[in-house]
Amino acid sequence: MAQNPPPMPTDAILSTARQFLGVDPTVSITLEPIKRGASGRTILRVKTPGHEPFIGIHWTDEREDNEQFIPVAHFLKKCRLRVPAILHENPKRHVALVEDLGDVDLLSLKDGPFEERLPLYRSALEQVDRLFYAKPEKDFGLMPPSDAALYRWEQEYFFEYLVEDHLKLDAEPLRKNPVFVALAERLGKVARHLVHRDFQSQNLLVKDGQVWLVDFQGLRRGRQEYDIASLVFDPYLNHSPAERAALLGLWEEISDEQPEPHLFHECAAQRLMQALGAYAKMVHHRELEWYRPHITTAARLLKEVTDGTPLAAPLAPVFGAIH
Repeated sequence: MAQNPPPMPTDAILSTARQFLGVDPTVSITLEPIKRGASGRTILRVKTPGHEPFIGIHWTDEREDNEQFIPVAHFLKKCRLRVPAILHENPKRHVALVEDLGDVDLLSLKDGPFEERLPLYRSALEQVDRLFYAKPEKDFGLMPPSDAALYRWEQEYFFEYLVEDHLKLDAEPLRKNPVFVALAERLGKVARHLVHRDFQSQNLLVKDGQVWLVDFQGLRRGRQEYDIASLVFDPYLNHSPAERAALLGLWEEISDEQPEPHLFHECAAQRLMQALGAYAKMVHHRELEWYRPHITTAARLLKEVTDGTPLAAPLAPVFGAIH
């Protein structure tokens, strides 16, 4: 007997929303797409008369961490981090209905004076600091930690999508170069802190003058410096050296410590390689041209953090090919 095909994401969100609201099909419900780079997820704003808007999320099995969204959201809320509340969940249909935090994120504010944005950066970095103190139960199902294999996977993302697909270069010399293996092994030796792992401006929403976290389903143990570097060296925001120094000054005020510079720049290099791979994939496999100019910015930042290191020489042909 043939099985019925799974419902379309919009249909699954719509039917779950009607169930949550307790309304019949005659009641008007509007679904507005929210454009995000999330892989294997459909995100819609749900509007209906007489009720505050909320967000409907449908996920597929394309990425393993998609299933983590609901349990991680409950965990982070319990730890008093600023994340959207889960209003209703239907894991069997792969749907969650969550609080609507609005459309203002750190990226949308990038053209405002940096000094006026500093309180929001402080708010964001305070969330990383609070993650340090968050203690999951022993049986809580976190994603596997950021070990050497995961960092190598991020590097492979860079080799495949940026070097080969985008630049049409031979990535085999990079794959075989021991400096990349050594970087992954050094970073993978320690995974003590909980990390967001995509701590960048599009995932930091602003509501009531505070920064709230979204897209946190990749939560795992890793290096805190990776999250900090993700924001400080965010290609979307393209911070100047003076701005990056100011952000690290904020972090020192919050945590009473500064990242060790060499380790911090290695985390930044690793993160920027991952980002470059993601941007190239979005351009060439999803035809999202919005990401193309960010490739140049991310490559410039990667060159800056790797100058004078063992990564500089093998990456030189890559930088030379990016215009």
